[in-house]
Amino acid sequence: MAHRSVTRIWHTLGHADAVHGLHYLLMHGVFALWDGGETALRLPSVLAVATASAGVALIGRGLAGPRAGVLAGLVFPLIPTVQRYAQEGRSYALVCALITWGTWLLLAAVGRRGRLRWGAYAAFMLTACLLHELAVVTLFAHGATVFRSGLPHPVIRAWGIAAGCVTVGLLPLAAFSVTQSEQVDWIGFPDLGQTTRFVVAALLGLLCARTLGRTPPRRTPPDRTPADTRDPADTRASADTRAPVELRTLALSLLILPTVLLVLLTPLRPLYVDRYVLSYTIGLALLIGAALDRIQRDTGRSRALRGAVSLTAAGAVLAALFPVGAYLRTPQSRQNDADAVARAVREAARPGDGVLFMPARRRVWTLARPEAFRGLSDLALERSPVASDTLHGTEFPPGRIRARVVAAHRIVAVHDLAGQPLEEDEREVAKRETLRTRFEECGSRTVTQARITVYARPGSC
Repeated sequence: MAHRSVTRIWHTLGHADAVHGLHYLLMHGVFALWDGGETALRLPSVLAVATASAGVALIGRGLAGPRAGVLAGLVFPLIPTVQRYAQEGRSYALVCALITWGTWLLLAAVGRRGRLRWGAYAAFMLTACLLHELAVVTLFAHGATVFRSGLPHPVIRAWGIAAGCVTVGLLPLAAFSVTQSEQVDWIGFPDLGQTTRFVVAALLGLLCARTLGRTPPRRTPPDRTPADTRDPADTRASADTRAPVELRTLALSLLILPTVLLVLLTPLRPLYVDRYVLSYTIGLALLIGAALDRIQRDTGRSRALRGAVSLTAAGAVLAALFPVGAYLRTPQSRQNDADAVARAVREAARPGDGVLFMPARRRVWTLARPEAFRGLSDLALERSPVASDTLHGTEFPPGRIRARVVAAHRIVAVHDLAGQPLEEDEREVAKRETLRTRFEECGSRTVTQARITVYARPGSC
């Protein structure tokens, strides 16, 4: 998509993927400056995670002190979900980075009021929402933080105005994207994997919040601790009590509220996918960083003991996350590996074979490695994705598809895994029924989330 002209991108957005339009235009600009292939595609996500890590560190520093900020900033890019989307050429890491700095600007506006800060906060949050409109649920987390912190009425009013501006700015995109809502019909109720990941993250965050809720033991009262022996962390802890926003309040709101809101909407319209609320990792990193800082302070005054605790904790975290991080860097970790699908088709096909995509949206797998499909006849395709200004191209009417399939001698079908709901579009029905009645299955293999099946005339396998 990003390699198309701006005019063609604009026309395509009129048919599909309007919610990703800003990201397509951004990547079009990146490729115009440097067409570095997959490296250029993934680079913005890598930079976004690095920028978000710095933002998390600053937020943690402002709410819990320098050491907690550094720890939170280091924890953030180690979270497996963050590692995954740091590698992908999609908008989710960019959205997370914008929300991170929007959160920092929110705290800056709350602490030192001014129209410029509130305007910057609204601008960052609106940009995040335009990159992916479901980022708007983060406003509820920010709102919960503002209201639960007991802030003055002028601050609450200023946040309300900023949030209203973001909402108004998002409305045109949201209204238009409703006309393309069939694109998210694939989203169902949260599966076991997504539910487990969220529950584990929420429980870990609540455990860290409970750790922060304990009053740290002190050998002597702060006001009687000699200035030359007083731990800077204790001074910081006293200052934390005067902060307008408490770290636990902000972090738990970010960690839990956006996900819960999308899950609660599921009976009306399933929209929950964990990457849509990737910003929950901001809250998790803040809580873990602050909890590690508190544990380190609670171990006593001995620098040697603190160093041992820090090294042990760091070693345990790295040992636990290394296998996960290594796995996330392999093709096997991807649910849809377009390269693997292209290789499987190339291995199964012979020159002159026909190819069918069932459903048509699976034609998107040809975009990564189009050379793997050269020499094959796309039996259903009338106009290519580029020529038709669409994502998946346009297909012939059902009768024409049936005639072209019948005329073929050998066909490679690229379709969903068994058990997935079948589309009842007339074109899809024509493909399935013609293959069932006129051909026999010669062999099939599964590649990530795709099934590659070879069909031939009866007795020709």
